[in-house]
Amino acid sequence: MRAVERKAILICGGNVKVSREFRPPFRLSRSTAGPGAGSSSIVLAFDGLRVKKSISREEGEFELVEDGGAYSLLRNGELFLDRVELKPVLYHSPEQAFFNLGQACIFDCLFCTSRKLSKDVVKDLDLDQVVNLVLEADRKGGMKAVAFTSAVVDSISETIERMVYVVSKVRQPLPDIPIGVEPYVESNHDIDRLKEAGATEIKINIESFDPRIIGIACPKLELQRQLEFLRYAVQVFGRGKVTSNIIIGLGETDRNVLEGVTKLASMGIVPTIRALKVNDTNRPVLEAALGKLDPVTPERLLGLNQEAKIILLGHGLSTSSYHTMCHECGCCDLVPFRDL
Repeated sequence: MRAVERKAILICGGNVKVSREFRPPFRLSRSTAGPGAGSSSIVLAFDGLRVKKSISREEGEFELVEDGGAYSLLRNGELFLDRVELKPVLYHSPEQAFFNLGQACIFDCLFCTSRKLSKDVVKDLDLDQVVNLVLEADRKGGMKAVAFTSAVVDSISETIERMVYVVSKVRQPLPDIPIGVEPYVESNHDIDRLKEAGATEIKINIESFDPRIIGIACPKLELQRQLEFLRYAVQVFGRGKVTSNIIIGLGETDRNVLEGVTKLASMGIVPTIRALKVNDTNRPVLEAALGKLDPVTPERLLGLNQEAKIILLGHGLSTSSYHTMCHECGCCDLVPFRDL
């Protein structure tokens, strides 16, 4: 089995069980955004690939086994990886200070767990604290990129203000560091402001290329409007510097996903195909709205990314032009041109 197939299995699979005595050599990551929001996790590296997995001391599909300081990984009791390394995260991501500026959200996207996190998980850092943590990470060395995401806490305009503030405050002392931003925007001017503040890459999510699914799962998002913002973002940031999530597992067809990839690639955008994480937090509302959802299989995730790579090649695009956010991190998704 190829390493990328094993990574696909890990992405689509369950928790990693660790012993009650397990003490990682560095602090655990506890995300407030992304597929693993709300859970403690570790980054596992093998064969040049890496994946971020939620851990449990109770049970898991996988089990991390330590032997004399070396680690292996079991799956359902059978050897799955004979050697894995544990990699530290800087903030949320290896070698990248990736901060979520706000968890509470006025959007009602059914798949999102960030706004449902308990108060003990939400970090509630103020903006100057975030800036100071970034600068401290830079002083310690090993930081290759900075990124900011945020839920829409009060309004889109206020969220943009907050993001512009932290980007500009980081850019002044760090003129050369790549900075990625993942905002909700409501005007082209928002995109201009983030670029002028010092952002070098931007992610504006369409979430799905199926308007029916968006209408149900994320009713305050409009596909055509998001595409218009993405088109303008390419004018501002350039080809190969704009990205967008396409979530799979919401009932869409493979054809629809690849039509979305083709549309975005024609605009100069390299999307992330992200497997939906269904858990006890989002399952009830998702299945009430969309019906019983089939879990994303490793075969489907890998197959769609292989097709996406061919589409991207045809448009002269690659993930290698990105130096921030998810394409650079590669822990939660399969990344064409890096993993396969």
